[in-house]
Amino acid sequence: MSPSDIDWDAATEEATELLSQYIRINTTNPPGNEEPAARFLEKILRENGIDDISFYDASDETSKGRLNMLARLPGDGSGGKPFVLVNHTDVVPVEREGWDEDPFAGLVKDGVIWGRGAVDMKGMGMMELTAMLQLKRQGIPLKRDIVFLAVADEEAGSDYGAEFLAREHPETLDAEFVLNEGAWGATDMMGSDRPAFNCAVSEKGPCWVKLTTAGRPGHGSVPHGDNALDRLLRALHNVQEWKRPRTVVPELAEFFAQAHEAGYVADEPSDGSIKELAERNPLISALTSNTISITTINSGVKHNVIPATAEATLDCRLLPGTDPDAFIEELRGVIDDPEVAIERVLVSSTPTSPIDTELMSAIKAVARDHVEDATVLPSVSTGFTDSRVFRSRGVTAYGFIPALMTAQESITIHGHNERITIENLRLGCQMIYDILLRTCT
Repeated sequence: MSPSDIDWDAATEEATELLSQYIRINTTNPPGNEEPAARFLEKILRENGIDDISFYDASDETSKGRLNMLARLPGDGSGGKPFVLVNHTDVVPVEREGWDEDPFAGLVKDGVIWGRGAVDMKGMGMMELTAMLQLKRQGIPLKRDIVFLAVADEEAGSDYGAEFLAREHPETLDAEFVLNEGAWGATDMMGSDRPAFNCAVSEKGPCWVKLTTAGRPGHGSVPHGDNALDRLLRALHNVQEWKRPRTVVPELAEFFAQAHEAGYVADEPSDGSIKELAERNPLISALTSNTISITTINSGVKHNVIPATAEATLDCRLLPGTDPDAFIEELRGVIDDPEVAIERVLVSSTPTSPIDTELMSAIKAVARDHVEDATVLPSVSTGFTDSRVFRSRGVTAYGFIPALMTAQESITIHGHNERITIENLRLGCQMIYDILLRTCT
């Protein structure tokens, strides 16, 4: 049997049904409870003759069902270390009132698969699984192992997932290449009407902090100058007014240079042209500065009681190469109030993967084969992923969801009405399959 013998209509129909079932497994994190998802994937793998499966349970006294799974399709080793297909089984919470469809029904309607995780990241996981199953069914000899790694807890920092594996089972991270989420294709790029694929070679580092203030409680009818919430609001105002410099890190310089060369950006990249582009494009704005989003605020016990404490969380994302310690000290200076405590919740960073690799060449060639006129642009992910755990070990890890999404579709990731078209699911399955053929056979 040859690759041309694959019935992609049937494979897509199977992937669609499996993704619909997968979405129905509610792995909202917190609490996660990813074990049913891992068992679901195990069943599919074993039914297809893939029995080299290992489980790594990160559960402890405070969190149960935190199961990670590794499945291996063996090669002869002549091609080098394994190719790891990483995906996470947990999803972020939903606000059900904002959804047009039930976020955990896995509804398939009018060529679209709806539900939390349809893109991030159960959809990508199903693309990876489908590609691996097709290789197994064909019996194609492999020159390196292909590893399907389904991990827990990515959406909350990976302490029960990839970080746990790095601490307790580092052998699971041994790889030559890693394909993961982190970037995707767009039906149009930066205002052009041509499609393009982003491939993340690095990502912004999370610097999650909590601001806490204390004051004197009292009756709401008698205001005073030691109101904890007043103090917090002044601090947040200062943060909102902080004008941080715009910076083009080396990884993004290559992105803009290739985008210009391919015709997506008319003007030759310069500080001025990139700044102008960032003012029109929120994604480019986020990629060229350290960002801060105020995500939660908590204070008060009753309408007529001045609160004794107040706290807020800030989701800060730092450009590659930014020193988190220096950033937090700058933040402290901007707040300019010693009564506001700054607590680090999650701080992480990642080195950059090289661009000139066999995997990047394969991704570019496969993109050309499947999408006419599409270019693959090396980029930086605004979000953090489990790729950072591999990159810190010197493994080449790329963020690449092989789907061409509209702007309206991409904003549903972590938002309302997350969904993926069946056409994109098919494209992703085919492209990952072809990438594996080029790098593992």
